[in-house]
Amino acid sequence: MNGTTLEDLDAMRTALRGPVIGPQDPEYRRARTVYNAMIDRRPAAVVRCTDTADVMAAVDFVRDEGLALAVRGGGHSGAGLCLVDDGVTIDLSPMRWAHIDPGARTATVGGGATLGDLDHAAHAFRLATPSGILSSTGVGGLTLGGGHGYLTRRYGLTIDNLLAADVVLADGTAVTADGTSHPDLFWALRGGGGNFGVVTSFTFRLHPVDTVGVAITVWPVDRIKDVLRWYRDFLPQAPEDLNGFFAALTVPPGPPFPEEIHGQKMCGVVWCWTGDPELLEATLKPVEDPGPPAFHFTAPMPYTALQSMFDELLPTGLQWYWRGNLFDRITDDAVDVHAKYAENLPTALSIMHLYPVDAAAHRLGPDDTAWAYRDAVWSGVIAGVDPDPDNAEKLRQWCVDYWEELHPHSMGGTYVNFIGAGETPDRVRATYRDHYDRLAAVKRTYDPHNFFHANQNIEPAA
Repeated sequence: MNGTTLEDLDAMRTALRGPVIGPQDPEYRRARTVYNAMIDRRPAAVVRCTDTADVMAAVDFVRDEGLALAVRGGGHSGAGLCLVDDGVTIDLSPMRWAHIDPGARTATVGGGATLGDLDHAAHAFRLATPSGILSSTGVGGLTLGGGHGYLTRRYGLTIDNLLAADVVLADGTAVTADGTSHPDLFWALRGGGGNFGVVTSFTFRLHPVDTVGVAITVWPVDRIKDVLRWYRDFLPQAPEDLNGFFAALTVPPGPPFPEEIHGQKMCGVVWCWTGDPELLEATLKPVEDPGPPAFHFTAPMPYTALQSMFDELLPTGLQWYWRGNLFDRITDDAVDVHAKYAENLPTALSIMHLYPVDAAAHRLGPDDTAWAYRDAVWSGVIAGVDPDPDNAEKLRQWCVDYWEELHPHSMGGTYVNFIGAGETPDRVRATYRDHYDRLAAVKRTYDPHNFFHANQNIEPAA
């Protein structure tokens, strides 16, 4: 889009209700800012769409002009896929709304909604659906990749609770995809990423969730081998009401952590309990088994408070580089790799997380959705994080080295949203296993010219 002119921008402004922001506009710098400050791309225009009609008009304009297109929901793409140099970003952030039907236990949310928007609206009715662990994350990107979080062991992946999606296709038309209308598209949207269109709204099944039991347990990082071996055996056989993601971290300053462990490298688990509150302490009594923790905290908490617990620690504007893997087991050799790199976290915000994707997430069949790893037990991510741009290469190198040593102990693929910048296309194919060809066939039907390619791309079948 190097040849884009002011006249082009004016033509879009005439066609859309929402603002069209170009490099000459005061809002441009803010409009091209995304969650990961390591991403520095300069689109020729950012189009803030106010409704589906705006999206349809923007898609038509960009396609007819032969321009490159990216789609931004919450802007959390670690690889920066919501921006494209010299192209157009369709920004759905004005479409931040959520409607709850408490009788039907459903939520319909706009394509620009964040997890916080969905959680806030649903919590008023003591309802929720599985999602991520930061309330600033966009519903759209998380859902299209699969989605996992604190409620996954109890209620499945985010896509397992998706009932319908309104989608603007590459030809500019709008359709609703669900179990009976465009079922092939609906199948592909549940895990296939942003390859098939611009989703302007999502409808989810909700579950009764209000106050949850929250616990944080940490041990010194030199205990990680014992703790991780205990965790790999304990959690899969624990009640489905218990979710706990394992972490290697540096303890942040501030509550609930006591001052004496601030700044120390630790390993630990963040727990969420959706069962009887009276049973939380007994359920977590085994945390003493690998040795007394340095800190163990439990408290009842509104689900929305748990969902936003780490927002201030990880705000927009940090440098990020991440990569992921899926695991059906945590081998002793993998434990050794985790210990090596956890003891050498490069910065205070760098982390490794292992998110459970078992229990309720295993109830769907392997071919029911585009998510191809129903046999996985953990979704792991390694993330180098820091506010200082001078540390960007150090973050990336630590993450890549860690990932390359750990990858042979994985299942081969990853949660598609954890594919890092610069990874090769074979990572996408590995992530979809034998679903890849079926996804490519759906892509051929709905986007035969690969108009939607600023994503973890699936090329249309020949």
